[in-house]
Amino acid sequence: MSSIGKDQPIRTLSERGRLLGHVCVPGDKSISHRALLFGAISEGITTIKGLLPAEDPISTANCLRAMGVKISPISKEEIITVHGVGLNGLKEPIDILNCGNSGTTMRLMLGLLVGQTNQHFVLTGDKSLCQRPMKRVGQPLKIMGGQVSGRCEGNYAPLSVEGKNLRGAVIGTPVASAQIKSAILLAALTADGPTTVIEPAQSRDHSERMLKAFGANLKVGGEMGRHITVTPGAILKGQSITVPGDISSAAFWLVAGSIIPGSEITIENVGLNPTRTGILEILQQMGADLDLLNTKDIAGEPVGDICVRYKQNLNAFNLTDEIMPRLIDEVPILSVAACFCNGTSKITGASELRIKETDRLAVMARQLSAMGAKIDEHSDGLTIQGKEPLHGCHLDSETDHRVAMSLAIASIMANGPSTMSRSDASAVSYPDFWNDLKRLQKK
Repeated sequence: MSSIGKDQPIRTLSERGRLLGHVCVPGDKSISHRALLFGAISEGITTIKGLLPAEDPISTANCLRAMGVKISPISKEEIITVHGVGLNGLKEPIDILNCGNSGTTMRLMLGLLVGQTNQHFVLTGDKSLCQRPMKRVGQPLKIMGGQVSGRCEGNYAPLSVEGKNLRGAVIGTPVASAQIKSAILLAALTADGPTTVIEPAQSRDHSERMLKAFGANLKVGGEMGRHITVTPGAILKGQSITVPGDISSAAFWLVAGSIIPGSEITIENVGLNPTRTGILEILQQMGADLDLLNTKDIAGEPVGDICVRYKQNLNAFNLTDEIMPRLIDEVPILSVAACFCNGTSKITGASELRIKETDRLAVMARQLSAMGAKIDEHSDGLTIQGKEPLHGCHLDSETDHRVAMSLAIASIMANGPSTMSRSDASAVSYPDFWNDLKRLQKK
């Protein structure tokens, strides 16, 4: 990798070449965050095997350390230990809590901290995170008596949290968001009575599964499990957690194996939680050739291997708001897949992507258009005409990890070489992505 300009590393991308072999993707990012957070407020020691050693979970760990939680160094293939301090054992930090680029860290921290009575906390992040909306979390926490303030009436970081005595409540969330739900559930652990979250559609349920495993009094009911109730008073106990591979990271190989001629990839030990497997349903809709192997259950989470093979003449697909909560992070790589399907694919109900690390709809439309894709951007999604030849060009991740990896797969199928600025953004969720790509790619 060479560099042009002090802050602009340029990576030359390898065109063509099938992908063959086995790969283990990093641990699930959502589960990694929660294992650290729940371990911190439990009693006793939590051990975590397979935790994602990437920037976002490290931001969560650093925030917890700043509040007196002892967490062993986070590195690849190490078992992480978290010495819990209990529900009310967090210490007021002497400095601002820096959440880096991690929206999950900031939003879940709000839920964790609003009930830490008589303590004051300030949270900030990088430039991107400070432009992402937080009022959607702060507002329901205020219903419980939480006090969160910040820029633009509490919508943007830096945010100030004054720990208060919380009351139980029934809270309907405006969107199906695992982050909003999880923040409320964390706050509910220290409230004076039961709290029920009602979602408009089911979002990822890692928090519910893991909180139960730690001993929380949590019940799931209502239509399609959209009512989640926490009754405070239970003592959380440290657990032994094994984090499965992140299906959002596996998605890059699932799409690559499907669209790149001659490819066959087996992704090992992938989490198959049904609230996360929308990507598999869309691949089946496309007619992709994939098999689930060695399925099992680990600590309440279904896990297995996925084998994917190249398939000619994939079908166009439609994504709607109904399935979006189960594959929101996979939209960038699915927009690449759409470029190689027969016919027109349409993505709707994805307006949440405009407030991720970047405006992912705008960025993917901009970058794929530069490669020659026929792609129209609309308020909540994209319309993509398949089978238009892509050509190599200079690409830019625009600082987004999922964009970087999606464009890397697109470049393999382009005519002519490509280069990419800010390719190292992939380290946010998949530090070894470029090494794994180089290993799998066969000329």
